[in-house]
Amino acid sequence: MDFGKEFKGKRVVVTGAAGIMGRALVSHFAGAGADVCATDRDTQNLSGFCVAADLTKDQGLQALLDAVSEEWGAPDIVVNNAAIYPSSFLLDLEVADWDRIMSVNVRAPFVLMRGFALQMIEKGVAGTFINISSGAARKMRRTAVTYCMSKTALDRMTKGFALELAEYGIRVNCLEPGFASGSTVSELSQEHIDRVMAAIPLGTETAADDIGNAALFLASTAAKNITGTSLAVDGGNSAGTMDVYQTKKSAL
Repeated sequence: MDFGKEFKGKRVVVTGAAGIMGRALVSHFAGAGADVCATDRDTQNLSGFCVAADLTKDQGLQALLDAVSEEWGAPDIVVNNAAIYPSSFLLDLEVADWDRIMSVNVRAPFVLMRGFALQMIEKGVAGTFINISSGAARKMRRTAVTYCMSKTALDRMTKGFALELAEYGIRVNCLEPGFASGSTVSELSQEHIDRVMAAIPLGTETAADDIGNAALFLASTAAKNITGTSLAVDGGNSAGTMDVYQTKKSAL
């Protein structure tokens, strides 16, 4: 997707930058001419302006905020991509695991949005936040209830920040990727992949380009009147089910 020179010199922070989704986001913004701060717990495989930060720790969050402030004064775009997706039934879930999920998926985005928003306001930057959410924000899944709850909370927090930051010209939106079988979070069987794919209206997985291009759009002036909303990039999976409960399975 060609945005001309719109992102030339823009300062972008991407959390969870070492993962598949994070690398795609870094690549797309850098490819569009932006200066990118890539942050993750381990930045060994990252290059450029990188900040190693454990987002479950206050010192890690503050270290990231301080590093960006020292380097840039304030970012123009922040992509809260870091998240964890452990699988467990609620009755099997340890309280420590609950705390860890909420810490990464909810608390960290709150602390970073608040901190970076204050930097933007101080420097007069009409910035943009993009929170990587999920269709799980709207649909509960067994063995992923805590993750679903965390994404619902992130969705509501996005709307709340959008309301409070609008007067400063700062936009806040969610981007909801769809199914991607190549995720490193958990190994999926071919049977599971086939079943999920059959339920997606367009029958397509969410590719790196899909998310990268959607993020560029939400951060661009083409989306200047969009805030407090969620953009699903999931092949129509969030629209409904493809199951047909009758003998005739096709309209034609």
